[in-house]
Amino acid sequence: MCLINCVVEKIMQLQPTLSGELIIIRPLRSDDFEPLYQAASDPLIWELHPEPLRYTRSVFQKYFDGGIASKGAFAVIDLKTGDTIGSSRYTDYNPIEKTVEIGYTFLARKYWGGKYNRELKRLMLEHAYKWVDAVRFFVGDKNFRSQAAQKKIGSVLIGSIEDGRGVSLIFELSKANASSILI
Repeated sequence: MCLINCVVEKIMQLQPTLSGELIIIRPLRSDDFEPLYQAASDPLIWELHPEPLRYTRSVFQKYFDGGIASKGAFAVIDLKTGDTIGSSRYTDYNPIEKTVEIGYTFLARKYWGGKYNRELKRLMLEHAYKWVDAVRFFVGDKNFRSQAAQKKIGSVLIGSIEDGRGVSLIFELSKANASSILI
C-alpha cells in the first residue's frame, strides 16, 4: 500500500483546483471555450505575443484545443464575479530534473496590473514546488510586459530558443529564490 501511495505522491498533479483571495483556478473544460474566448478576444492582449492573431476565433480555437489536450490547463475565475478571466497551464513536467513550465498564460486586460497575475503565479508556484525545484517560463523576445513581470517575481534569464514562431527567452525561478512571490 505505501509503495502505491508513495509513488503517486511523487508525480506532480498537473490540474488541481487552487483557490486564493481573488481567483480560483480549476481544470479547463470543453464548455469553457466561449467564456474564455470572450476574455481573450481583445487584440491588445496578444499584440506582443508570438501569435498576435490569437484574439481571432480560429487561432484561439487551436490554443484552447491544445490546452484541453495538454491535461495541464486551467480556467482562471474571478471569485467576486464568477467570470472567466484567463487561463494558464503547466507543461513539460520533468520529474528527473525536477522542473516544470508555467505558460500559455493570459488575463483579460481589466485584470492587468499585478495583483491577479501575482496571485495566479503564487498559487501555481506553491503547488509546483511540492514536486519541483525550479519553474521555467518561456516568453517571446518582443513581449516586454511578460519579461518585466518575470523579472519582478525574481525569475532569472537562463537562455533562449527558436521555436518556429520566433525567439523565446527562457526564465527560471528556483524554489529557493521564490520567496518574494510566495509571501
